[in-house]
Amino acid sequence: MYTPNNSAINDPATLAHVMTEISFGALITPTADGIEISHLPWIVREEGGRVILESHVARPNPHWKLAGAGSVVMFQGPQAYVSPSFYPSKQVDGKVVPTWAYIVVHAHGVFESFNGAEELHAHLRDLTHRHEAGRAEPWAMSDAPVPYLAALKRGIIGLRFRVDRLEGKWKVNQHKSSADRQGTYEGLMASGEQGVDLAQALASFPAAQD
Repeated sequence: MYTPNNSAINDPATLAHVMTEISFGALITPTADGIEISHLPWIVREEGGRVILESHVARPNPHWKLAGAGSVVMFQGPQAYVSPSFYPSKQVDGKVVPTWAYIVVHAHGVFESFNGAEELHAHLRDLTHRHEAGRAEPWAMSDAPVPYLAALKRGIIGLRFRVDRLEGKWKVNQHKSSADRQGTYEGLMASGEQGVDLAQALASFPAAQD
């Protein structure tokens, strides 16, 4: 991934946290016939110092049959348009153009499939808990009839992705002058929820050396 202007983020703990927060990513697997892509929810785990991603697909989805092939899971985080009007330098020489701010994480590795009843149950339980835990009345798998869940589980295949390499990119104008960084921050803060997330990411970078 192209990472100019100090936009590369390589800290594994930071990248694992961001993948957990995003939770949804595209599994991308090149094949002799093209590129297979599946958009999936993921659970992020750590086992023996290694990052493991877990998800599942519908059994008719042929992607699970590519188990063992080198793949990438791409997590796209917040993104927002950056207007030239954000920059104080626009009033100086006008040498500014629009751009886009975004955060993305790529997980490289291989995946295996699993379909054991206990493994699938544990995976679905953990995935559900991850997204229901903050609700006033969280839904649990025990709320649904056992035969109904059993039938649904027969229709899916679990995926376990073993990450060999992580790479992240924070493109949030961190290379700009202090004045234009501040302008970017203020502009993004007024650009909706995703803009606020990007502004906070920008604020985490050391001050620019003007």
